[in-house]
Amino acid sequence: MASVIRAFSTSHVCRLTGLSLRQLTYWDDTAFFSPYYPSENSRSTFSRIYSFEDLVGLRVVAILRNEQKIPLQKLRKIAEQLSIYHSRPWSGLILYVLGKDVFFKEPDTQQVRKTGHPQYQLTTIALDRVTTDMQSKADALRHRREDQIGHLERHRYVVHNAWVIAGTRIPTKTVWRYHQAGYEAASIIQDYPLLTPADIAKAISHERGLARKAS
Repeated sequence: MASVIRAFSTSHVCRLTGLSLRQLTYWDDTAFFSPYYPSENSRSTFSRIYSFEDLVGLRVVAILRNEQKIPLQKLRKIAEQLSIYHSRPWSGLILYVLGKDVFFKEPDTQQVRKTGHPQYQLTTIALDRVTTDMQSKADALRHRREDQIGHLERHRYVVHNAWVIAGTRIPTKTVWRYHQAGYEAASIIQDYPLLTPADIAKAISHERGLARKAS
């Protein structure tokens, strides 16, 4: 079975949720929404790594903040209130919107708390639909273009500017270590389903060339 992406960079999160880098940074710095995985370098914007549950939660917050126009200060208070029901409330509770008010389904009783006046229609934040949508978009990240197969690339903010297999975050050094340990291409692909034999051959050739230069 192909592996499922469970860790996302800030650029991935921005692309998948519609949030801006500025929002993610500010929310983390002010403890409104911090990534599940702790950062080794808290001063680096690009070192933040989010879980899939974070991705779903941030999409829900994006709907509330950017589409429903609910003030951030209000969302902070809501998050504090909901934290007694779930450690990751934005991805763990079913939410509803009435005007600028947010309601939730209480896990134990399955009752909607404070539903408001019956003349208004509640807008449901369909968590299952958000989850499915985020999973579909996350899966799309696994698809690589034809021109990336068998090629390498390097970017300033990807794996500390290390050489990686094009279209992935897999360093060539990782493939080289597997090769040195005696792993065949098929075994490496089993651990890294995004890779192809051409990718592995290119990475090994690249690292072998660097080793010769260093000797």
